Amino acid sequence: MKHLRLFSMLFVSLFLTVNFLFAQALPGTLNWYNGDGLGMSTNKAYDLLKKKKSSPVIVAVIDSGLDIEHEDLKGKVWVNKGEIPNNKIDDDKNGFVDDVHGWNFLGNASGENQGPARLEKTRILAQLMLKYDGIDPQTIASNPEFDLYLKVKEDVEAALAELEPYRESLDQFDEDTRNYILDQLNYNLNVNYDDRAIQGDNPSDFTDLNYGNPDVEGTDALHGTHVAGIIAAIRGNNLGGDGVADNVLIMPVRAVPNGDEHDKDVALAIRYAVDNGAKVINMSFGKDYSSFPEEVANAIYYAESHDVLLVHAAGNDAKNIDIEPNYPETYNFEGTDVRTGVVHDNYLTVGASTKNKEELVASFSNYGAVGVDVFAPGLEIYNSVPNNAYQNLQGTSMAAPMVTGVAALLKSYFPSLLMSEIRGAILLTVQIPDSGALTDLCNSRGVVNVYSAAKYCMKLEAGKK
Repeated sequence: MKHLRLFSMLFVSLFLTVNFLFAQALPGTLNWYNGDGLGMSTNKAYDLLKKKKSSPVIVAVIDSGLDIEHEDLKGKVWVNKGEIPNNKIDDDKNGFVDDVHGWNFLGNASGENQGPARLEKTRILAQLMLKYDGIDPQTIASNPEFDLYLKVKEDVEAALAELEPYRESLDQFDEDTRNYILDQLNYNLNVNYDDRAIQGDNPSDFTDLNYGNPDVEGTDALHGTHVAGIIAAIRGNNLGGDGVADNVLIMPVRAVPNGDEHDKDVALAIRYAVDNGAKVINMSFGKDYSSFPEEVANAIYYAESHDVLLVHAAGNDAKNIDIEPNYPETYNFEGTDVRTGVVHDNYLTVGASTKNKEELVASFSNYGAVGVDVFAPGLEIYNSVPNNAYQNLQGTSMAAPMVTGVAALLKSYFPSLLMSEIRGAILLTVQIPDSGALTDLCNSRGVVNVYSAAKYCMKLEAGKK
């Protein structure tokens, strides 16, 4: 029973901390997401657009890293033409030295890279326990900060209690499970672990910018390479799965560690992408807590002011994010979130759908009648992973880049349209299942459909002439 309990827990938690799951490669799964039926009708859209010219679109992928030498991404990686490689000079004066292909916020100028990180609840607990540890709740008036302390303390202690008994019997598990347990115990849930020792910055000071390096691959680029492949892998070359968009340049921005991303890194990564020309930003990550939500929101609004679309994975906890948040969320400056009616037209949150009509919603996918905008394929997605390899992965981390690819494709063929208009085209042309399966799970009630969105954009474009 003890083993069954652990493996049940691992099913929910193991790789979901970075929003993806491994899956076995299955026959017939290649490119199903680009086809008709329960796919996105991407290939049909290309038939519609074959007489139109396209323009390259820069897409930023904020993730764990990217194998920029992957064979299926040749010619698809952004190059900063204002930067001379490896000369230790910030040639283009953008504040980042030698950022030829992007930037790594999980490293330092000496070339060292961060691996594990604490979960946000662990960071919050480490900070608040300095103030509240040992205080009897009966002797203190309840306040939001103290209530948060009690909540994260309970969460962290419960997780540790679940895992600690297995520390002495790790040899009975496979390597991945052992590594997961050790990472959780030693890093993710360890209040004493310093997950900014490599960077050496103050993660609470968003003006402390002197950290990072140009190593965009980092220590584990599997997740980011797969995400990038979904968006941009070379189409029609019989290597892996086809990318959704055919004329894009991927800008890798490394900000997602083995653990929870820091709000500071996310905010700075968004601003970096905007300032260097990205029109779409993919964010296949998320967490239950946020220490600086308004700083991230300010970066999102900065992107909005520059007509840049952000696409965020809904998360893999099978929960209603209208009730339980999955950060980042869009906040206004008064702290009111999108669920109370504040709508920003540069943000999309994506749930994961399947190729099974009877079980259209992936069992792990988060949902929300307001907080999730649209669903997209996220199960059995075969695409690129490091070292010229390919793998089937699943998660809302795979669904988000589907929509990112759609947005980039539409911007490429309809450059006169604003990203806010393209966002509207995506939401207004979804394929709504006859069963009504998505009616209460996302606000568009459907799965993204590239062909219908392209037709809609044609009408929008014609109306501007």
